[in-house]
Amino acid sequence: MNALTYFGPGKVRVVEKPDPRIEHPNDIVLRVTRTAICGSDLHLLDGLVPDTRVGSTFGHEFAGVVEDVGPGVRSLVPGDRVVVPFNIACGTCFFCQKGFYACCDTSNPMSDIAGGAFGYSHTTGGYEGGQAEYVRVPFADVGPMKIPTDMEEEDVLFLSDILPTGYMAAEMGDIQEGDTVIVFGCGPVGLFAQKCAWLMGAGRVIAVDHVDYRLEFAKRYNNVETVNFKECDDVLEVLKKLTDGRGADVCIEAVGCEASGSLPQTLSGKMFVQAGSPTALFWSIHAARRGGRVSIVGVYGPPANLFPIGVAMNKNLTLRLGQCNVRRYMPHLLDLIREGTIDAKGIISHRFPLEAAPDAYEIFKQKKDDCIKCVLIPAHAQA
Repeated sequence: MNALTYFGPGKVRVVEKPDPRIEHPNDIVLRVTRTAICGSDLHLLDGLVPDTRVGSTFGHEFAGVVEDVGPGVRSLVPGDRVVVPFNIACGTCFFCQKGFYACCDTSNPMSDIAGGAFGYSHTTGGYEGGQAEYVRVPFADVGPMKIPTDMEEEDVLFLSDILPTGYMAAEMGDIQEGDTVIVFGCGPVGLFAQKCAWLMGAGRVIAVDHVDYRLEFAKRYNNVETVNFKECDDVLEVLKKLTDGRGADVCIEAVGCEASGSLPQTLSGKMFVQAGSPTALFWSIHAARRGGRVSIVGVYGPPANLFPIGVAMNKNLTLRLGQCNVRRYMPHLLDLIREGTIDAKGIISHRFPLEAAPDAYEIFKQKKDDCIKCVLIPAHAQA
């Protein structure tokens, strides 16, 4: 099969790799029909996530058709169309029983930090990702969700990660009716967090980014107020003025370790610059009002980042953060898509054949051609 393959920082190519096979009775092999490039894939591409090994295939957002099933699989048969959450979860361990699928004990037993995930380095189990023609999906009775017959893969593709992540970001903010919410980042997760903030009762939603076309898209897609931090002498001062001098009730950090912007020189250091920029995290802590809430879903793969914990403590902030427990949210969000409340596929700006994945990565990373979200289509799924 053809698969996007990592060859070191900044280097990916589509090459031929062995087809996946059933390795455990509860596995399926999925014929991928749609897969997407996520902002967190850029952390892998740039070498910011530890133990990202040459030869691995990225991709944790995908949907497709069941090609083969293991003898233990009960809920799926060949020919079923499914969308797959990025978490790999057993469904029976202590954490899965509590709905914390991102913390599964079984899928990544060598780690005491992260559960298993598709295509996201050996720190999350070393599983091959879905930016390929085929992918092995473990614990197939737990994660994959059947796609309704009246819906297409692109309608529900983002149930795999970014829509549930945006929803959980808003949920963790404990948004109250009329709250002012600042969302840092107008990438796909930030866009969905903005939309979900409105659904949860926000009175104002302010989006912060530095790319004009992304800010304009956020206005059209979510009807938010926008702030371009590149046009501000002091973005925190601007946000404070916009929020009656107090700060926001809720700040959502939807950027992660490759944030643009700059920190005060006294808070910078070589170690932290090498580990990835915590700029959006810093701004989220400082832009929240005293007694406010900060929700963090931006990915911080590096082991060390500058974190203003003293500011958070003295401001009496509530901090909630984590990888999304995707499967928990999929049924509810499917209903919101079906009823037209959320147009999830509306953020797709580019579609490429899988063979053009390296070009797609370049366009997405460099924010060329007004790129919001790239979808890759394997040859067997192209019309």
